[in-house]
Amino acid sequence: MQSAANDVPLDEPRTAPPDWSIVAPWPGSSEIETHQPRNLLLLAAHQIVLRIGWIFKTESVIIPAFLDTVAGAGWLRGCLPVLNRFGQSLPPVFCAEALKCMRHKKHALSACVVLMSVPFGVLSAVCFAVGPARRAWLPWLFLALYGVFFVFNGLYHLSFGTVQGKLIRPTRRGRLLLVSTFYGSLPAMLFAWWLLGDWLQLPDGGFGYIFGFTAICFLLSGLLVLLLFEPADDLGRPSGTRPRGSLHDTRRTLLADRNLRRLVVVAMLFGSGLIVFPHYQAFARDKLELTGVHLMVWVITQNASVGIFSLFIGPLADAWCNRLTLRILVFGSAVAPLTAVSLSYVPGGLGAHLFWTIFIPLGMVPLVLRILANYALEICEPAEHPRYLSTVSLCLAAPFLLSPAVGWLVDILGFEMVFFAAAGLIALGGTLTFRLDEPRHRVTEGEPGPVGAGGEE
Repeated sequence: MQSAANDVPLDEPRTAPPDWSIVAPWPGSSEIETHQPRNLLLLAAHQIVLRIGWIFKTESVIIPAFLDTVAGAGWLRGCLPVLNRFGQSLPPVFCAEALKCMRHKKHALSACVVLMSVPFGVLSAVCFAVGPARRAWLPWLFLALYGVFFVFNGLYHLSFGTVQGKLIRPTRRGRLLLVSTFYGSLPAMLFAWWLLGDWLQLPDGGFGYIFGFTAICFLLSGLLVLLLFEPADDLGRPSGTRPRGSLHDTRRTLLADRNLRRLVVVAMLFGSGLIVFPHYQAFARDKLELTGVHLMVWVITQNASVGIFSLFIGPLADAWCNRLTLRILVFGSAVAPLTAVSLSYVPGGLGAHLFWTIFIPLGMVPLVLRILANYALEICEPAEHPRYLSTVSLCLAAPFLLSPAVGWLVDILGFEMVFFAAAGLIALGGTLTFRLDEPRHRVTEGEPGPVGAGGEE
């Protein structure tokens, strides 16, 4: 962590820069090292089952397609990223201290995933009961459940990052990303090919089956987490003390660490480009007249892309660094909106046949979010993992306040101008990664580096 004490205002208490030479290396317990292979496999299995469920609710395809079925307005579609990012960002800020004080983090992780299944179970029941017709109340019920889901999803990411930071060595987190993402993509694509295509062809779109299957997968993945070996932390808050102000702590964390401020600027610019995520399928429908079974093809393409990229990204992050990996992924993500616009000008209907190719660079987006979290884990002490993760997540969400306005601009100006702007913002974020610190440069042969950095095995 690069301290910036000179940047702290006079009204803030000054703290000395951390002395990396006296920081305890990973792991905090010898038992964690012994059980690391088992925990890595369990966390990978958990994420594989979660990924199978996630493909049936892909944010760029299935979710906006359902909302267009029950509503159809661009500004409503623009609400999706707002609910998505702020559900993932605000609750973690207020829960970071509570998670830090929990003796067993896996219990929070399991509870979050189980609760993530509830909104989709309710949606499935509603779809079977009334069907996804255009009823005045259904879009609002859907948006409310969608928001609740991402509250639990945000807490899930916070708890998963914290559990990973505690149980998995930093130079093995790329391996966890590879195993969980690549081997999760294969069964996810098989299930989508087997089930999703037929369900989407049903008169009601098959959303009752789709959301029900998602709920079951989330429930099972949450139960798997309970099998992790996790020694108890002795970090409970002394009785009679009150939790610190979460937003104030977040502000102080940002003021004290220049490198973290740079990281959140990269995250915010990248997040600005994510605002257009729900509009890709609407672009294909309006410009290229693609619907129905094409949704299944796009879902499979995007998940195949995530899996294939993870084969290279995981080892690259472990062997070289998360900073370089993040840079490559952010620049690669800027290709998607440019490709979408370009295909609309391809003559002879070829653009419609090639539209699935934009979901190849979109496969980098989930990996960017994982590498952002892994980088944040490396630049702070383990006790600060929840705070750093929640801070990055909160700042990533800030641009999404503009998402309904972006949906409105799509209706007024068309897709092209909005997509070009998104590509430019993402590319600017990639450029700013050159200003990030590399925490592994502090590690020398045989010497401990930042907490959580660990040594090579």
